[in-house]
Amino acid sequence: METVEEDVEEYSWREVVLPRLIPVVPHAAPELERETGERRRGRDLLVAVDFGPNSRHAFRWALAHLARIADTLHLVHAVSSVQNDLVYNKSQELMDELAVEAFKESLVHTKARIVEGDAGKVICREAERLKPAAVVIGTRGRSLIQRYLTPKPQFSDICGKL
Repeated sequence: METVEEDVEEYSWREVVLPRLIPVVPHAAPELERETGERRRGRDLLVAVDFGPNSRHAFRWALAHLARIADTLHLVHAVSSVQNDLVYNKSQELMDELAVEAFKESLVHTKARIVEGDAGKVICREAERLKPAAVVIGTRGRSLIQRYLTPKPQFSDICGKL
C-alpha cells in the first residue's frame, strides 16, 4: 500500500475564551466510578452556530437530545475574517450566551472557536480535527419553495469521507 500525502490547507481561527462556569472537582464522585468509561470520559459534540433562529434551534436540540453531563460541546462559528474585531466581539458575545445556556440546561463543558472561511468547509475541517461523536447543524433558513427548487447537498458530498 502506498501512502498519499495531501496538501493541508492552512486556515485562520481564533479560540474564544468563555466564562469559566464549571468548578474543578479533584476526585470523581463514587457513583461515576460505576459508569462506563465513555460516560465518565464524555464525548465531543460539534455544533455549528450563527446568529439565525435555525442555528439556535439546532443548538437547543443538541442540548435536549444529545448532551450528557460529561460531554464537551464544541461551538463553531464561521466568519469572513477573524481579524475584524467587531465581528469577533459580536461572535464572542453569541458564544458566551450559548455557553451559559448550555451549562444551565445540561451541565456540559463548552469550548468555542471562530473560524475564517466558508461555513461548510469550516464545519468539515473542525469535524476532521475533533472527530466528534455527532455534528449538529441547522438549516440555512431557506423558504419552503427554495428548499425544493435547489438541490440539497449531502454532508458526505461537502466533507468527503471523514
